Order: sequence, then structure tokens, then C-alpha cells
Amino acid sequence: MNSGPSIVWLRNDLRLADNPALVAATERGEPLLVVYIHDEVSPGIRPLGSATRWWLHHSLQALATEITSLGGHLVLRKGEGTAIIRELVEEHDAGAVFWNRRYGHAREGDATLKEDLKSQGLICESFAGNLMFEPWTVTTGEGKPFRVFSPFWRACLASTPPRSPLEAPEKLVAVEGITSDDLDTWDLRPTSPDWSAGWAELWTPGEAGALNRLEDFVANTLSHYHRRDEPGIESTSRLSPHLRFGEISPHLIWHTVQDGVPAGSEKNSTKFLSEIGWREFSYNILFHQPDIAQKNFRPEFDLFPWGTADPPTMKAWQKGLTGVPLVDAGMRELWNTGYMHNRVRMVTASFLIKNLLVDWRLGEAWFWDTLVDADEANNPASWQWVAGSGADAAPYFRVFNPLLQADKFDADGVYQNRWLGADRSDYPAEPIIDMKASRERALQAFSDLKALRQAE
Repeated sequence: MNSGPSIVWLRNDLRLADNPALVAATERGEPLLVVYIHDEVSPGIRPLGSATRWWLHHSLQALATEITSLGGHLVLRKGEGTAIIRELVEEHDAGAVFWNRRYGHAREGDATLKEDLKSQGLICESFAGNLMFEPWTVTTGEGKPFRVFSPFWRACLASTPPRSPLEAPEKLVAVEGITSDDLDTWDLRPTSPDWSAGWAELWTPGEAGALNRLEDFVANTLSHYHRRDEPGIESTSRLSPHLRFGEISPHLIWHTVQDGVPAGSEKNSTKFLSEIGWREFSYNILFHQPDIAQKNFRPEFDLFPWGTADPPTMKAWQKGLTGVPLVDAGMRELWNTGYMHNRVRMVTASFLIKNLLVDWRLGEAWFWDTLVDADEANNPASWQWVAGSGADAAPYFRVFNPLLQADKFDADGVYQNRWLGADRSDYPAEPIIDMKASRERALQAFSDLKALRQAE
């Protein structure tokens, strides 16, 4: 067996704590080559959107600093991931390669690479670093994937509990003399205009930021998580971008919340962990249907008459100029912060899909480009949920009324005023579409689809 150095291939796991691949490599005892590959060309890879590129730049900066402080180096490369790993193996006579698993199309390349490296006599191992419950381990009694969240989550909770998080290495021994790309040459940040101005005050990308966010949530916010649907108050964790890049693991979140739940907040804790469960469910869907960002999960919706909005209408939705206050507040929060409150995400998506009758894929693509937490599983699964075309989807006849939603969850207008201004002197006088008529049009389209299917 080759005794050469160990390669740790980082992907969506930009952390030191609870990183099984990194732990396995350090325990092997040989020098480490820790590499992140910016891959936009491999089959099955979806290039990052603008907001996630911004986050990635700062996350890699933070990670490189942490790795250096332990005596290691973070090597950056750009190109086809598996090809670069093969090159590094050959150039440095590596004896082992470790990574944490991916679950979309990219896993096919990972599987081929693992088989090839093992055939050459190398150690090659992959680990469950990014999900608590591996997709192939949670199935129905018939051995099939779950299509509904509640029984899926019950099955997860009835299975082996999430493992305890692993400690971060105390020391890293680096392979010396390896060239690395200059992060700035990847041009991940916007230049002119710099739409990210102010984001550094809102977000702290990196593992330290993630751990601080979790600690603050458990200590100060979890106790009123039952008000999570109110966008005007701080009642959610805002951990989603940290999870998206693996700056923190779901195992660590699980055990931190379980062990640190404030007295009287047990129901809030259970509900919050079930939201982490929805992330697991989305990845379960992705594993079994990697094309979820392009194809309807429920193929009967392939006949649905969604269309493309005319450019002025689409721009009005994107820029928060529809004349519907809660929708516009959400879209402006998104543009200015790279984030949107989850309840408002559902409202803005429903407005585009059902009131404007625009194909959900166009909205999903906009969120993919503008959200700092845009995730290959959560983003399309959530859009399909609202569209009615996805797993455990909201019934198509459920059309979120943004006016009633505002009255229920932002009755004092705190959230709407924050993003639209209290006086709204330059705000559109009327919505760009009649809410009642557009709802009826959507329901008629769904009725027509059912009739068409019955006639087949």
C-alpha cells in the first residue's frame, strides 16, 4: 500500500470541526494536501449563482486562515474536479484520497474516481459528512423513496440517531511546495456595480461565523422560534447559508440544539430540528431525482400551461415593483441582503407561479442567482413544493394571498415598512395584476390539466 500523502477533497464542507474526511486523513498520519476545486465544467455540476459566489470567496478566505493556523495549507484549483484530483495523485504520489459525499449528478463522477483509485492500490474513502441520514438508508416499507415529508421524518427519527460530531484536528501537517491559485483570480466577487455593498455587515461567512450564529440562536432566539412565520422579528436561525457551504454540519446543529435547548423551549427545538429534517428530505429527493431543478417531480405537470412572463412583468417581480407590498418587500430584502424570510419566500414564489402563471423554473433560477443559501436540493425542491409539482407539494389550489399573509404575519407592517419605506411615496398605486382574477385563472388552468389527464 502506498504510504504517500493524503488528499482531502473539500466541496460543500468548508470546515474543520465534524469533518469526517479531514479526520480520517489526519488519523492516517501522512502529510495532507487539502484542496478545494472550483468546478463549473464537470457533468452534473451547476455553476454557482452570483450571491453564492460572493459567499464562497469569503468562506474560502476564512477556511484558509484557519488551516494555516494549524500548520496546513489550503490548495485552490479551478477546473474539472475528478481530473484535477487524478493529477494531484500522480504529481505527489498520494497514497489516499478522502472526501465527504455529494448527492446529485456529481456523485457519479465521484464513484468512478473512487473505483479507479482503489484499482491503483490507493486508499479512497467517502463519508457521510453533510447529511444525518443517508438517502439510501431511509425508505418506505417497500424499499422505495418517500414522497411525503412526515413519514420520511418519522422514519429518520426511528432510525439510528445522528452520530456525535467529531472534534477538529489540533494540528495539520502539510505537503510542501504545492502551487495554489490566487483566490482573487477566480473573480467570485462583484466588481462594478458592487451590489454586495453592506453584506459584510450582515453576514460572517466561514466556520467561526457559523458557530457563533448557532450559539446565538440557541441562547437568544430559539425560545421564540414559535414566531418563525413573522418576518418582522428575528425568530429564525439564519444558518442556511452556513449549512449550504458546510461551514457547520447538521450533526453539530442537532446535538447543540438537543443539549442546549432552553427550559420551556422543547416544542421549539422539536420544530426547528424538523426544519433541518426538510433539508434532509430535499437531499433525499435530489438523490433519487438529480434533475429536480429542470424536471417536474410529478410528471403530470409537464402538461401544465406555465409560460414566460413578459420582460417588464418579470422585472417588476425581480425588483419588488409589483404593487403587492409583501411580495415587493420580500424581493427587495432578497436583492439587498442575499436572503429572504422563509414565509415570504413561499408568498413571492406563489405570486410568480400562480398569479402570474410563470414557470417555476424561472423563479428558481432567479433565487439561485440571488440567494446566499441557494442550494442544489433545497432551492428547486422548495419551488416545486409551491408549484404543486414536487414531492409532498402544497395542493395546487393553495394560492397564497399576499394581502392576507401580510395581515396575519406582519400585521403592524414592520417588515413591509423596513423594505418599502413607511410613506411609500414612490410605490406603485395598483398591483400589476388583479389578484382575484389571476387566482381564478390559475385554478382554471389546474382544472384543465386534470381534465386533460383524465381524457388520456
